[in-house]
Amino acid sequence: MAVTNLTYLILDGHMDLQNYRCVYFLITLTVYVSIIVFNTSVIFTIFMNKHLHEPMYIFIAALLCNALFGATALYPKLLIDLLSEKQIITFGACLFQAFCMYTYATSEFLLLSVMAYDRYVSICNPLQYATIVKMSTVRNLILFSWLLPCCEIGVAAVLTCQRQLCKFKLNRIYCDGYSIVKLSCRETSVNYVYGLFIFSIAVIPPVIFIVYSYIRILTVCLKNSKDFRRKALQTCLPHLLIVIFLSVTFFFEIIYNRLESNQIPHIIAMIQSVEYILIPPLFNPIIYGLKLQEILKSMKRLISWKQRTSISF
Repeated sequence: MAVTNLTYLILDGHMDLQNYRCVYFLITLTVYVSIIVFNTSVIFTIFMNKHLHEPMYIFIAALLCNALFGATALYPKLLIDLLSEKQIITFGACLFQAFCMYTYATSEFLLLSVMAYDRYVSICNPLQYATIVKMSTVRNLILFSWLLPCCEIGVAAVLTCQRQLCKFKLNRIYCDGYSIVKLSCRETSVNYVYGLFIFSIAVIPPVIFIVYSYIRILTVCLKNSKDFRRKALQTCLPHLLIVIFLSVTFFFEIIYNRLESNQIPHIIAMIQSVEYILIPPLFNPIIYGLKLQEILKSMKRLISWKQRTSISF
């Protein structure tokens, strides 16, 4: 439907808002606030402690910043919709949200592969670590992990923007590129082919590289002492858990979006569709904060320092 030269789309994935509007809103708000608090706490801890200004911790901070970006692309609009009688969005805003969501997901895989490379060099080539992983290299890798997805997804957004729409309902609670393309009046093979191309170069290679890196790390760990294996696993386990979480949820989302099986209950499908923007941003800071001793110790020191400061005043 067109109003004042703007095309509006209906987000038709919401259910039972009349009866459970406040409950859904409070749960979503709690999740979003928790994501902001948890992630900013770890980022602030890394920023404030100079002894944490090392590649591994800088990569963690970049990962958490990316999580804040992805969460902000989803939750503010979702919160507004939960309080609104009609869940509508302009075509331009919908396309922008899809761009941000896909950029977040693609950057997440690249950042995780960069972190796997950092752990691989640190454990498999410790004597050369300082010369290989320089601070300039860290900056370049982080910029690459953010700029490349922007360019890749930007091209997809331009291709989608040129499509004329004949349908205006998305069976979703947020906008994604594939759902927008399906609203097109004409044949959309170019968009589908480019989408598969982006998936093949932006997701599959990082996952393969991460698997390869951890196979090499495991091989080195098996040849070393028990204490070495413990320290290596202590830094690698959080990263491995996050990779598994993200891969499973993201791949399931892609498969469901293509198949749209009616055998899956709608409420489960909607919950599953936001898991890749729910689980990593919510659990990344918890996992890293609890598992990595240096971050945990620094957070405890900051908390105790703030308590002493407040008492003195």
